[in-house]
Amino acid sequence: MPRILMTGAAGGIGTALRKLLPPIYPDLLLSDLKAPADLGADEKFKAAELSDPAQVEAICEGVDGILHFGGYSVEGPWDDILQSNIIGGYNLFEAARKKGVKRIVFASSNHAVGFYPRHHHIGTDVTARPDSRYGVSKVFGEAVGALYADKHGLKVTCIRIGNFGDRPLDHRRLSIWLKPEDLVQLCQIGLERIFASMPLPSRRSSRRIRSAISTRAGRSAAWSSTAMRARSSAGNS
Repeated sequence: MPRILMTGAAGGIGTALRKLLPPIYPDLLLSDLKAPADLGADEKFKAAELSDPAQVEAICEGVDGILHFGGYSVEGPWDDILQSNIIGGYNLFEAARKKGVKRIVFASSNHAVGFYPRHHHIGTDVTARPDSRYGVSKVFGEAVGALYADKHGLKVTCIRIGNFGDRPLDHRRLSIWLKPEDLVQLCQIGLERIFASMPLPSRRSSRRIRSAISTRAGRSAAWSSTAMRARSSAGNS
C-alpha cells in the first residue's frame, strides 16, 4: 500500500481532499504549518515549515508519492511567496529526490498563464505569462518539476488549477472550474498512471473543465478535458 503525503492539508483544497482521498489512499500523511482544527483521530499529521529543508525531509521519509498543495495560495508580499513557494517548492522536490519519492503532483495555477487574453484558448505548451508574483512562483515550481523529472527521473505532474469548488462562482469562471472529485482523478493519474495515449477517466462535469495540466514523467504529456495526449510515454514507477 503506497504512503501518500499531502501538503497544505489545512487549506481549502486540502480540506476538501481530506474527505475524498482516504478511500483511495488509506495511508495518507497530512502536513501543514499547523494541524487542521477539525483533524480526526484517524488522520495522520506531521507539521512542517516548507522553507526549512530538515522539516521537509522529515515529512518525506518513507513516502511513495506527494500531493503538493502547500505554500502561499494567493498574491501577497514577495518575501512570503519567496519563502513558501519558491524556497519551499525547491525544498520539497529536493527532499523527495533524497528520500526516494517516486511521484509528485504539483499544484500550479492558471495564474502561471494569467496574462493571456480571456478570449484565447491556450494549450499546455505556451510560453508562461504569469499575472502576479504568485503566478511567477507557480512558473518556478513547474520549471523545478521539469528539472527533477528530466535530470533525476521523478514522475512529476503539474496541474494548473483554476476555480476549485463544488460549483463555478460565475459564468466566466466556469471555463476554469475544477470540481473536487475531478481533481482527485487527476491526482490518481499523477500518482499511478503510465503516461501513454489513453482516455482520461471522465465524468460529465470533466468535459466542461478547461483547466490546463502539464505533465512530466521522464519527458512530458499534455492533458485536455477529454483525453491524455502523450508526446512520449514513461514506464510505471
